Amino acid sequence: MKSIRRAAALALVLTFAAACASGGRPAGASDVVETQAADPPAAAPDDSDLLGRVATAKGWSYLVERLVNDGLERTEVVAAFADPRVPAFDGLFFSLAPRESKALYREVLTRRSVHLALECREENAKALEAAEQAHGVSAEIITAILHVETRCGRNTGSSLVLPGLARLAMANEPMNLAANLERTATREGVVDEEIAAEVRARAQTLEGMFYPEVLATFQVAQTLGLRPLDMTGSPSGAFGAPQFLPTSYQRYGEDGNGDGRVDLFEMDDAAASTARFLEAHGWRPGLTRAQQRAVIWSYNRSDAYIDAVLQLAARLNAARRHEIGGAVASSSR
Repeated sequence: MKSIRRAAALALVLTFAAACASGGRPAGASDVVETQAADPPAAAPDDSDLLGRVATAKGWSYLVERLVNDGLERTEVVAAFADPRVPAFDGLFFSLAPRESKALYREVLTRRSVHLALECREENAKALEAAEQAHGVSAEIITAILHVETRCGRNTGSSLVLPGLARLAMANEPMNLAANLERTATREGVVDEEIAAEVRARAQTLEGMFYPEVLATFQVAQTLGLRPLDMTGSPSGAFGAPQFLPTSYQRYGEDGNGDGRVDLFEMDDAAASTARFLEAHGWRPGLTRAQQRAVIWSYNRSDAYIDAVLQLAARLNAARRHEIGGAVASSSR
C-alpha cells in the first residue's frame, strides 16, 4: 500500500508541477528561463481539479470527501492535503490498549521543574488568580497543567496541527482498517473474530475522536484568520499553552484579557480557558482526590499524567504556604 501510494503521489505531483509551470505557479516557486516556448495545452484543467488528484494520490481522498460532505469548500480542503508540507498517508497501525509510561513525566517533579512551575505561578499570578476566581479551579492546578503541557507556554510545539490529527482520523479508512486486521492474522491467514471486533471498534473510536478535530481545525483557522496549515502545535494536533485540541478551543476557549479574541498562546486566555474546561467537566472546590482525578482524566486520559499534575500542584501549594508563612513570620518580628 505504501509503495503504490507514494509512487502515485510522486507521479501526480510532477504532473501538477508541470501544469503549474504552463499556467499559474505555486507561491514561492523559483523563476524558470525557458529556451523554447511550449505549445499551449488544448484545455488546462483548473487548479482545484489538479490539487484534488494530488490529494487523492497521497491517500487522503477518504478524509477529503467526508470534510466536503460536512460543508467545507472542496478547494480549501484539497489545497491543504495536496500541500507538500502534508505527507502522504501511508497507513496507521494502532494499539488496542495504549498506555502512557510514567517515565514520560518523570522530569516534571524534579527540583528544577518545580522551581520553573513556581516561577510561572508567581509571574502570572494575576491571570491565574482571575481564572480561579471565575471558575473555582485553584491557580495551582491550572499552573500544574500548563507546566506539564508546555512548561507554561515555553514549548508549545512547532508541528503542523492538521497532519497529525488527519492521520489519526484515518484509522477507519477501509484500506487502513484492512491492514490492521491483517496484522492480527495467524500464519495461515486466519483472523480471530473477537480480536477483529476489537480492531474495528478501536478504529471507529479513533475516527470518532479525531475526525471532528480535523473538521474543527479548518473552522478554528477561519475564526483566527489563518489557513489550516498555519496552525502549529504538538505532533498529535494540540496547540497553545494548554495544548487544546481544536474542538476544545471551540467549546472552552475564553477571552481572559478582554481583547475580543481567544489566543491560547497568551497566558490570560490560556489560564481562563484551562479553568473553564475543568469547571465544565465537574471541577469545584472541595473535591475528593478521586473526584479530582476523574475531572483531570477528561483533560488527558492517562493515569501517569494525572499523577504528575496532582503531585506538582501539591508541591506548588506547599511551596507557597511555606513562602507565605515565612513572610508572615518576618513581618511579625
